[in-house]
Amino acid sequence: MHSMDCTKTLRLRIKDKHARVLSAMAREVNQVWNFCNETSHRAIRERYQWLSGYDLQKLTNGFSKCDGVQIGSPTVQQVCEDYAKARKQFKKAKLRWRVSNPQSSKYSLGWIPFKARALQYKAGQIAFAGQKFSLWDSYGLADYELRAGSFSQDCRGRWYLNVVVKVQAKSTAGTASVGIDLGLKEAAVASTGERIEGRFYRKLECKLGMAQRAKKKKRVKAIHTKIANQRKDALHKFSTALVQKNAAIFVGDVAAARLVKTKMAKSTLDGAGHH
Repeated sequence: MHSMDCTKTLRLRIKDKHARVLSAMAREVNQVWNFCNETSHRAIRERYQWLSGYDLQKLTNGFSKCDGVQIGSPTVQQVCEDYAKARKQFKKAKLRWRVSNPQSSKYSLGWIPFKARALQYKAGQIAFAGQKFSLWDSYGLADYELRAGSFSQDCRGRWYLNVVVKVQAKSTAGTASVGIDLGLKEAAVASTGERIEGRFYRKLECKLGMAQRAKKKKRVKAIHTKIANQRKDALHKFSTALVQKNAAIFVGDVAAARLVKTKMAKSTLDGAGHH
């Protein structure tokens, strides 16, 4: 069995006391994104010119030097790159605005991208943009070389560090092959008979409905988060077990995006096939 270099993204929870500083940085990221959106759209509309990430970087040069701005120029550059990449991916002349007002129904969850080597880790703290952030280090970050990534906020207002690291992946010892059928009642059924049930949404649907009718916003968010976490955990365990046993995995596909618009919507969403 040989090993090879590959990367994976680690996700670590940042302590809540830093939420205010991170939210302020996220507002600055939104300013850069919205400037790119406006400037890019105007160039397309008026001159039929599609500005590249590099073009946008030149136009935003100096933003990080403005009074009170905390995000550094590498993050400003990264936002420009990500904007140009998203515009190309979605084939749109204009993307959605990033909304900073938490009271708005269109509020954009906080997001702060960073380039490789933009942060340092020492004794349970991350140094980034002149600030130090404490986090729960469940991975032993000191053992990894930190690359690019982002800070992101979940729907309950909690912040996370998402950072890409280099790891040595061992090739699987498995020699068998397996086929997977993506169904609706079960999220997936392997040809060996192993299956993963996709009933996470259904199990909590009643509690979710009660919370929605009672207009308990925090409770609704908490239930949605629980459903997502249960689904993610189950899928991770199922896929890890298959990878360890098999050298080849063949997957059948369902047109989940179309099924969501039919009577099969709940089953499709539970099946996680569209994620």
